[in-house]
Amino acid sequence: MTMPRLTVKLAKQDFKFSAAHFTVFPDGDAERLHGHDYRVRVELEGTDPGPDGLLVPIAEVKANIRALCKSLDERTLVPEKCPLLEVSHDGETLEIEFGRRRYRLPGADTRLLPLQNVTMELLAMHLWRELARSLAGSAVERLVVEVEETPGQSASYAGRIGSD
Repeated sequence: MTMPRLTVKLAKQDFKFSAAHFTVFPDGDAERLHGHDYRVRVELEGTDPGPDGLLVPIAEVKANIRALCKSLDERTLVPEKCPLLEVSHDGETLEIEFGRRRYRLPGADTRLLPLQNVTMELLAMHLWRELARSLAGSAVERLVVEVEETPGQSASYAGRIGSD
């Protein structure tokens, strides 16, 4: 018999970030540098709301989501694990080489991400991992993070807390 589950859904108006990126494709091609207004939605699942009736203190979760969004907002997102990019930085300037393309950006305006590419799928996974760390030890058993790149186009990543 399956245990009844509680789901808390969070999709606040300010769970968003605007960022530039380009996606690298397997054939060695890439998109042009462009931007999106990303939106983030989160689902928290568990079976026991605890004696206070809360699955988790929601204010803390919302603060963590907002902090993650803020860390990506108004930045150029760069995948530091992409084998097709050469990335160097001296603290003040970040340089990216991709084939014949060269980008030189202010370091403060960029965010190096521990990803192979900047896609909505990998952004959802990245945000999931960051949020899952903050939920470890709570009554939340499963987390879903959805990243919407444009209206009607999104990716979500779901997993049990402590399993990824």
